[in-house]
Amino acid sequence: MSFKKYLLTGLLVWLPLAVTIWVLLWLMGLLDGVFQGVVTGLQAISPETDTAFWEQLKHIPGLGPVLVFAGLLLTGAMVSNVAGRWWLGQWERLLTRIPVFKSIYNSVKKVSDTLFSSNGNAFRTALLVQYPRAGSWTIAFQTGSPSGEVAGHLGDDFVSVYVPTTPNPTSGFFLMLPRADVIELKMSVDEALTYVISMGSVAPGVVTPPTHP
Repeated sequence: MSFKKYLLTGLLVWLPLAVTIWVLLWLMGLLDGVFQGVVTGLQAISPETDTAFWEQLKHIPGLGPVLVFAGLLLTGAMVSNVAGRWWLGQWERLLTRIPVFKSIYNSVKKVSDTLFSSNGNAFRTALLVQYPRAGSWTIAFQTGSPSGEVAGHLGDDFVSVYVPTTPNPTSGFFLMLPRADVIELKMSVDEALTYVISMGSVAPGVVTPPTHP
């Protein structure tokens, strides 16, 4: 019995670290692949005398994530001023004139602006909702409120929610529910996601107010 107990205890110690390292290595491999694709494209249009340089550049491990991070940081700094925002507007106007491409670009831009904009409310509130039937409760995240034609049919007292699946929260269901049918939780979004991913085994800590004599 002690052997099994020690084995499970060791597994609980090392499994989170192993999974974390695996995810980071997968992400680095993905970014390196994107970087190598860009370098291959630049190599194709460069003189043959530069082939050795591009080949050496492609085989530097970890260079992709570093350059992607630096590029994101530099882009953010550039578009934070008036001149940068003007150039960004010109670039977006050019992209939105390309057939087919503009439909995909506009859709992705609207979603990214909603999720990552500091002024947006998407995924900033954890909710408790009844799903898939009355009496069954699960964690959801508020993504906004119905608008346009949908709001005209439903009215103003509805909220848009995303119900993630377990243990993969990147897939889920989009629902529009009456505001009276959802319960807003005080837990953070990170705590709620952990609760979902762990299939309810890692419950968020309950903060109790201090008692005064």
